[in-house]
Amino acid sequence: MKTRFILQILYRNASMYLRYLRIIDKKSEQIEEKLHLSTRNQELMELLELEKSLVYFTTSLRSDVNSKIDSIKKYPEDTELLEDVIIENKQAIEMANIYSGILSSMMGTFASVISNNLNIVMKVLAVITIVMSIPTIVFSAYGMNLSAAGMPFSRTPWGFLIVIILSVVASIIAAIFLSRKKFF
Repeated sequence: MKTRFILQILYRNASMYLRYLRIIDKKSEQIEEKLHLSTRNQELMELLELEKSLVYFTTSLRSDVNSKIDSIKKYPEDTELLEDVIIENKQAIEMANIYSGILSSMMGTFASVISNNLNIVMKVLAVITIVMSIPTIVFSAYGMNLSAAGMPFSRTPWGFLIVIILSVVASIIAAIFLSRKKFF
């Protein structure tokens, strides 16, 4: 009965691994749903922890069966239980490998999405900077201590307003041009 007891322990062990693998799968699905709405790295770190757990599971499952089954004395009445133990263990190893692959590809995909979103934000900020720099350049030229004779609209009473309107119009034209080129 010692052999049967050991086989039952191994069977229970493999069953527990399968149960915890299903829990890890459900947890990864929950994290994936949160990750669709989040821009933080916390969810990616949780996925990394789950992936690390799966690596430990896979390593543990591989070493358990190989080391324990070979050293057990086998009896004919225990062959069915032994086959069940081997099948459960192989199934647990396969599930751990599958879940690990899924988590790995999911992390890569979400990392790419986050990087792409960051690139989009940086592009929009660069376009806004370009559009806003046009009035800055115009106003900085008028703010220099130059003689008024060389500056356009310097002798008219509406000169300041004309310069503001021209710089705003130039900014609007630049914004329209950049939006047509799909930069905005």
